[in-house]
Amino acid sequence: MASPLSSANAMPFERLQLDENSWVDIARNFLTYLNADAQEVFETVRDQTDWYQGNVFRYERNIPERRLSASSRSNSEIPHDAIRTTWRKLQHHYGIQFTGYALSYYRNENDLLAMHRDRDMRWLDRTVIALLVLGARRPFHLSPRHASSTSNTSTAALHDLAPGEGDLIVMGGACQENWLHGVPGVSKPTGGRISVQWRWTAKSGRPQIGPGYRAPRYFSRGA
Repeated sequence: MASPLSSANAMPFERLQLDENSWVDIARNFLTYLNADAQEVFETVRDQTDWYQGNVFRYERNIPERRLSASSRSNSEIPHDAIRTTWRKLQHHYGIQFTGYALSYYRNENDLLAMHRDRDMRWLDRTVIALLVLGARRPFHLSPRHASSTSNTSTAALHDLAPGEGDLIVMGGACQENWLHGVPGVSKPTGGRISVQWRWTAKSGRPQIGPGYRAPRYFSRGA
């Protein structure tokens, strides 16, 4: 992992270069940088958010997602000042504008998110996806999209960033084109985990063709 980005006013990131065009910036305990208490932020967001359980269409039927969700296109609805400040600092640091935010709530060890790319952004050559992770520390896996089917990396994560307790993670560049990410289930009892997510794409390069993660998937009933 590279040394922290240097500047008196820089965000407290260390960069993990995944490949020539893909990277992850990591700021551990980011909320302490804002003089905010991570547990208090977690509890406020958990208790003041209108959560819902979405569905994905798999195996020719709707299946409830194993997490809760929420979203907004307005920063005025953010339930904590620390999150609003994080939003503002991210935009300034990367020189971009986010149009809204989303939240995911993993209630316990049974909630999870399968390995995937955020293909619904369509243009994946230059993106920024920021995650402020509150609550329990859980695995967060990154694995190369084009790993050989005979390689161990095809089924196991090459990187486990394991964020939690106010860490900030930013996936950038061609990360959504070249890498998969997900939140696996864990075997031991685990407290709640919330990720606050901001996404941006430069809309450059060749757009994706085909369904995104939430699109229906159909399977043959034949033998």
